[in-house]
Amino acid sequence: MKINAELVLSERQEKAWSQDELAIASGLNLRTVQRIESEGTASLQSKKAIASALELDISELDYEEPRIMTKYEYKTLELPFKFGIFKQGTPDIDEALNEEGKNGWRLKQMVLPASSNMGQSEKMIAILERELIE
Repeated sequence: MKINAELVLSERQEKAWSQDELAIASGLNLRTVQRIESEGTASLQSKKAIASALELDISELDYEEPRIMTKYEYKTLELPFKFGIFKQGTPDIDEALNEEGKNGWRLKQMVLPASSNMGQSEKMIAILERELIE
């Protein structure tokens, strides 16, 4: 299981212990302590032994994945939208969206005009997003 190797290392250094001294205090093999600190993996038994030797609660050694916040940029795409008796002339929406998709944009939301008068021409708005790469 994954454990917080940075905490193990910092607690060991705070006590001014070598890896060998931690191995003796925990009853683990030196190689096991080295692996725990370098790879951040340990069995439940090793985790308990390390926690006890370092005087930590076992839950403090739980590894937490850092949360990565994904950032997006947005843009709008206006497309003519004809309804009623003037439906002809509405563009191929799939083609327009696929063209934007080639540049990494994906459809987030489509906003359609409200139908008020028969034969009225309006615009529909496609809200597109893509991940920002920093």
